[in-house]
Amino acid sequence: MADVTVRGAERADLLDVLRIEKRCFTEPWPYTAFESFLEEPGFLVAEREGSVVGYVVADVMPNHGRDIGHVKDIAVAPEARGLGLGRCLLRRGLLSLSFSGAAVVKLEVRVGNDPALSLYRDVGFDPAQRVPSYYADGEDAYLMMLDLSEWHG
Repeated sequence: MADVTVRGAERADLLDVLRIEKRCFTEPWPYTAFESFLEEPGFLVAEREGSVVGYVVADVMPNHGRDIGHVKDIAVAPEARGLGLGRCLLRRGLLSLSFSGAAVVKLEVRVGNDPALSLYRDVGFDPAQRVPSYYADGEDAYLMMLDLSEWHG
């Protein structure tokens, strides 16, 4: 991990982010979705040897004094997996959400995505509910939650 830098996403990163998105997901986000999150402190990229190899997109929504962070998207390029980049990006994203005022963080994950479920549980997320047919292909999602006041980053 010494050769990896995690930093805020910039406009110049968006094509690399989009390439990773298309390689990792069957229902990839469009360019404009990433563009709309550029100013969010929770949109981070992992860079190694001058190339973007992963990213996390997260934001905070006001909620009556208990603001909610939302991890919307996270991915690591297939050739860069197994190095702990996903965990690093997730933890840095959670720190960013905490600094931005989030009290709790939510995310949705496919019920069949065992590697992601394992990562999220290891970091401290708990399944809150199962959402039927959440994805366009009909697969259910788990809504997972993390209370940042109990998180030990």
